[in-house]
Amino acid sequence: MNDNDPKMKKIVTAADGLSLGIAIVVAVLIGVAIGLGLKKLTGAGWTLWIGVAIGIGAALRNIQIAYKKQKASLDELAEDPRYRTRRFDYEDDEE
Repeated sequence: MNDNDPKMKKIVTAADGLSLGIAIVVAVLIGVAIGLGLKKLTGAGWTLWIGVAIGIGAALRNIQIAYKKQKASLDELAEDPRYRTRRFDYEDDEE
C-alpha cells in the first residue's frame, strides 16, 4: 500500500475478506426463507428444497466471486519483482 491510500483501506480490505463466511450463511438462510415461502404459498413440501438449492447456489456463486477476486490479487503480486522467486538449474550442479 502507498502512503496515498486511504487510512481505512486496510480495514475495508480485511472486512471484505471476513464477509465471505457471513455471505455464505446469509445466502443459504435467504434460500431457506424462499423455500418456506414457496411451501406456504403452494402447500407442497418439496418446494422447500427448491429454496434450499437456490441458497446453496447463491453461496457457491459468492465463493466463486471471492476466489476470482483473490486470484486476481495474487496474480498482481506475482508480477511484482519483489516477490519473484529465482529458478535454479539443478542439472548444472550434477556435473
